[in-house]
Amino acid sequence: METMANSSGKALVTGASSGIGAVYAHRLAHRGFDLILVARNEERLSAIAERLRTETGRKVEVIAADLGSQSDLRRVEHVLRTDEAITLLVNNAGFGGAAPLLEADVDKMQQMIELNVTALMRLTYAAVPGFVRRGGGSIINIASIVAIAPELLNGVYGGTKAFVLAFSQSLKHELADKNIRIQAVLPGATATEFWAVAGVSVEHLPSEIVMSTEDMVDAALVGFDQGELATIPALEDVDLQKAYEDAQQALKPNLSRSAAARRYQVK
Repeated sequence: METMANSSGKALVTGASSGIGAVYAHRLAHRGFDLILVARNEERLSAIAERLRTETGRKVEVIAADLGSQSDLRRVEHVLRTDEAITLLVNNAGFGGAAPLLEADVDKMQQMIELNVTALMRLTYAAVPGFVRRGGGSIINIASIVAIAPELLNGVYGGTKAFVLAFSQSLKHELADKNIRIQAVLPGATATEFWAVAGVSVEHLPSEIVMSTEDMVDAALVGFDQGELATIPALEDVDLQKAYEDAQQALKPNLSRSAAARRYQVK
């Protein structure tokens, strides 16, 4: 299978000023991509961009934008619609939470949905028509293991990441004949600023469950090169994932019928 090392073009990476997004920027530049880096912190973005230009000789643009702001989001959408060189979108921007419902700020939960779900959806809708028109492209959506285990952290956060996984599955099905590659990445605990924002100190997590950001991104890119739809970087036994996915497929023909299942019928 062709890897990104053999491709060309420009990648737009959201949440690129630190953590997972910054590592994706580094790895993609070294794979030969020009970049558009998007995040709120322009100073950090500019420093990363200058370093990557020096290291790789690639063209690196910076867009300082808060994707939770409608006007800023529309600016990035416009770039995705009009820049004919873009071949890859990395939807990484987002934030999480660990507080249960009774302790969480509902306005903060809405902001989480707007960034993790609405912004990711709108950027994808902005990018895909151009990919189709140009004959191909790729989208990497950063989800989380809470997409399949939502009880581990805040329920709204789990719900947003379940959306990312379901949306990615649907995109792969819908765009199967359009030469557009879709990947959802499901990291476990990763050593990033995520935990400070979520209200949990990463230092208090068991070290054996926390992966470095570099290792996580490198594993995810190998999964992309191998053509995976859903990549769980920490999962050693691929048969467990296959069994989970096979069970989902087995359910499909049994989900919608004209009569209720016998076990639900009134006696």
